[in-house]
Amino acid sequence: MVTRILIADDQAGIRGAFRLILDAQPDMTVVAEAADGRTAIDTAKAVRPDVVLADIRMPGADGIEVTRALAGSGIHVVVVTTFGLDEYVHAALRHGAAGFVLKRSGPTLIVEAVRAAMNGDVLISPQLTVRLLRRAGPPRETSDVVLTEREDEIVALVAQGMTNAEIAAELFLSPGTVKNHIASVQRKTGARNRVSIAAWAWATGRARP
Repeated sequence: MVTRILIADDQAGIRGAFRLILDAQPDMTVVAEAADGRTAIDTAKAVRPDVVLADIRMPGADGIEVTRALAGSGIHVVVVTTFGLDEYVHAALRHGAAGFVLKRSGPTLIVEAVRAAMNGDVLISPQLTVRLLRRAGPPRETSDVVLTEREDEIVALVAQGMTNAEIAAELFLSPGTVKNHIASVQRKTGARNRVSIAAWAWATGRARP
């Protein structure tokens, strides 16, 4: 299956560079581009790509607005940006972004972010992940959330940044079983995605360095 991608960035040079990187992958193809957020939203609804790479700062609508507008549509939005500000990361993830990658992270991570989104994972640039986890805060009371032993194991591994496939290999489970456990954890904790699960795990003391 070839992943269809829309690139949304107000700089033509960036769009061209991303297109070269993504079209070079055997399992990816760029089907559309947009120079502003409003066009990105309209084009995504018309073309129905699998993934939208959205810059955080664009005319018309920013990357957060694009993420919000496409939430629940089945289209994954990966925010790609020069700006790694915490408020941007939190806002993007709160509205359902499937990844948050710094442009300076390099082409490999951008490709990995697209693949992670398609697999139901969320990839964040490592520089940002470390900073966010350090600021997770002290443990909170969690008596109202009861996880199974297996769910606890999986939550700890999610908090370490492992993908579903890596967790499956670590625990000798199928990726589908891991995905089901993560869905159960999301229901119990109210987490929107695996990054929210990781943040919850660190904040509640279920994950440790």
